[in-house]
Amino acid sequence: QVQLVESGGGLVQAGGSLRLSCAASGSIFGIDYMGWYRQGPGKQRELVARITSGGSTMYADSVKGRFTVSRDNAKNMVYLQMNSLKPEDTAVYYCNAAVRISSSFVSYLYWGQGTQVTVSS
Repeated sequence: QVQLVESGGGLVQAGGSLRLSCAASGSIFGIDYMGWYRQGPGKQRELVARITSGGSTMYADSVKGRFTVSRDNAKNMVYLQMNSLKPEDTAVYYCNAAVRISSSFVSYLYWGQGTQVTVSS
């Protein structure tokens, strides 16, 4: 099995910064991509940012220029640096990863338990 554990959430004032971390562990042969989703109060879960094993990134329009996703392939970790935070960034942030558990090309999607980020105005 594979586990994803997030850390780094908390309460911050608008304009502040937070850094989220996510560690993947377990029966991991490889990880194709890792990313972050969030779900705000009364909203659907949405993609925030994603990074591939080769370092290609994608971001939601709402966070471009403010958030940066990075990855440590050797440690199976992904990070989300969040700057210039806004109240509308308040959400539970979830880490996910497409993990290969064998030498086949099949990957499985795993999720972390989520970490709360609250931005006060």
